[in-house]
Amino acid sequence: MGEQQLVEIASALYRLPLEGFVAARTVAAKAAAADGGRDLAEAVRALPKPSAAAWAVNMLAVYRPDSLRELAELGAAMRSAQEDLDAGALRTLSQERRQLLSRVMGILREVAEQRGRKLSAAVAAEVEATLRAATVDEGAEGAVRSGRLLRVLSADGVDRVDLRDAMAVPGGPALPAEPPSDAGPSEDAAPPDRIPTAASIEKPRLKAVGTKRPAPTPSAVERAAARLAEAEEAARSAAEEARARTAEFEEAAQAMTRLGEEARSLRERLKKVDEEFDLARKQKAAAAARMQLAVRAAEKEQRAEVLVRERMLRLRNTPD
Repeated sequence: MGEQQLVEIASALYRLPLEGFVAARTVAAKAAAADGGRDLAEAVRALPKPSAAAWAVNMLAVYRPDSLRELAELGAAMRSAQEDLDAGALRTLSQERRQLLSRVMGILREVAEQRGRKLSAAVAAEVEATLRAATVDEGAEGAVRSGRLLRVLSADGVDRVDLRDAMAVPGGPALPAEPPSDAGPSEDAAPPDRIPTAASIEKPRLKAVGTKRPAPTPSAVERAAARLAEAEEAARSAAEEARARTAEFEEAAQAMTRLGEEARSLRERLKKVDEEFDLARKQKAAAAARMQLAVRAAEKEQRAEVLVRERMLRLRNTPD
């Protein structure tokens, strides 16, 4: 089985809409069986379906790799500042990361919606945690930029991210360094939605995922001080987010109170209208009964008038 063939097929699969992944994988496995043999087909069938958050990150890697390059450059600068124990630079870079993550998340939402999927708040939080992890660890950065991410990544306060089962075909290359000629919604890349066979996939230019780790710092205390600066910035960011969500909650609570009062007023009005309607219905029934009696009485008097008139005529025509 050719690992390069598997990487190419996997890369094609993980750039498709999430809902069609399983069906597309079946088609690709059948094509691989005819093209590359049984082992390749089994490997294709074994490719896991990505989580919603991982799929969204893959869409960013495929359609807007420029955004991930910006994050990668910022992550490299942060790791360098941490290695140099430059707390001031690390604090500034942490602020820049927060701003960049906010902008990249906006781009990612647009890309996902263009591909037919709107991200929930929970999925968006997982995506942001994954992108943050990519700025902390070089291996996580490679997994995110590969376009074959399978699950959420988390830094968990350490500089090495757990990448077990996080990436399909982990030994394979990243996405092409430059976009294909059929670029679509992105300036950088826009692969096709069809599933190619292993033989028909154009060979991409390969870019190895970096595995070099930064050298250990000379002092645990200095290292902790650098981490403290980043933690302080993260805490400030979280506090701002909490304040924003609190304001959002209070606004929603006020709206609910206002609408509740309006609903109670409408229910009271409806009750009064129901009572008035019931009274009008009873009055209508009583009026209908009186009308029927009056109509019958009028008909009786008309018949009596006719009889009297006929009697007068007979009397006038009778000789004395």
